[in-house]
Amino acid sequence: MSRRHLLLRRDYGLLWSAGFVSDTGDWLLMIALPLFAFSATGSALGASTVFLAELIPMLLLGSLLGVLVDRWDRRRTIIVVALLQALALLPLLAASADRMGIVYAVAAVEAVLGAIINPARQAIVPGIVGADELGAANGLIAVSDNLARLIGSPLGGAAFAFWGLGGIVLVDAATFVVTALLVLGTRRGIGRAPATAVEAETGEEPVAQTERRLLREWVEGLRTLLASGTLRTMTAIAVLAGAAQGIFLVLFIVYLTEDVGAGDAGVGLVRGLQAVGGVLGGLVTGRLLRRFGERAVVGVGFLVFAGLLLVTWNLAPITTALAVYAGLFIAMGIPAVATGTGEITVVQSATPPAALGRVIAAVTTLGGAAQGVGLLAGGALAETVGAVPVLDAQAVLYALCGVLALVFLRGHGRVREPEAPPAAQTTQPSATS
Repeated sequence: MSRRHLLLRRDYGLLWSAGFVSDTGDWLLMIALPLFAFSATGSALGASTVFLAELIPMLLLGSLLGVLVDRWDRRRTIIVVALLQALALLPLLAASADRMGIVYAVAAVEAVLGAIINPARQAIVPGIVGADELGAANGLIAVSDNLARLIGSPLGGAAFAFWGLGGIVLVDAATFVVTALLVLGTRRGIGRAPATAVEAETGEEPVAQTERRLLREWVEGLRTLLASGTLRTMTAIAVLAGAAQGIFLVLFIVYLTEDVGAGDAGVGLVRGLQAVGGVLGGLVTGRLLRRFGERAVVGVGFLVFAGLLLVTWNLAPITTALAVYAGLFIAMGIPAVATGTGEITVVQSATPPAALGRVIAAVTTLGGAAQGVGLLAGGALAETVGAVPVLDAQAVLYALCGVLALVFLRGHGRVREPEAPPAAQTTQPSATS
């Protein structure tokens, strides 16, 4: 019997719509906040400090915050945190050149709240779709992410010019409220994580034991990660890919401006067009996962992505036509989304439901830390050997991710129609994959 499309099902459709609305607002602010910091301070350092203010709290607290995602009702967590994100934006209405501390503080708070709400969203998906639909569900979320980027990124710059930071703050705050209302429309209980041992035995947790319990649950999450060969492989891939992404963020601008001769507008156009490929990738990834399995999609996807990067970074001596690079960046978006969707699908499938928040947060945090290393190392190395050799090394890192997936992700082949509950629902915390 045919089943309704995922987007037509109440819980998934509302969750997908909430993510799209929230992410679109985030892209507006993500573009406007550095622009405001640059115009207020007159320096690139002022703009880059915004990114540091977002990155550092996530690295310090991201893994620990995953404990809260597993302890709380995830549906309620998304609703409450979205409303807190809306309130936390309002101090930006008082930001000015001599009040830049407000900008950095709000960026840090929003990063912390994002480190709660994002794992909660990802952890809730396996509970509302079938195991055979998980890849398709994650692929549609990737479509949402890239559509939000396509819409919010160009609008962010234009809206900042017309409305200023205050107008964008109000719009982004409104998107968080809409997000909360959409998730409120989902059915109660869909985001409830399995009870912890103490709660299962007593129904409540003594207040005096809270801190010790939180620390123990955090350690248990790390043990779950380390005990699974699949999760260890995915963590290694996330670290390598994070370092490669950090190198990219620094040097793709250098390459396009200095080697290709693209101006600021050209750089923004080429970068934004990658989201077009991301939308296409999200639409086809679900089918690819069902036909070939996560191992092939992640492994081959990274190898294809690495090949496209090597072509791009070494093409300037042959052509500097911006249209060629735009086409290559669109093509890159397809394997980029395919690999990312395959990665999160593997993590969701290999992790016990009670530990999903902690494991997702830990993998994300380690990938973010590696991205920070890549940001610093990429700029430093480019000063001595040039941008192109470092970008070639970045492509090699992605190729290594593909090799790791193909060699070590055994048991993640073609997805079969399930005849029993999903593996993630029967796996014990100490089991290895």
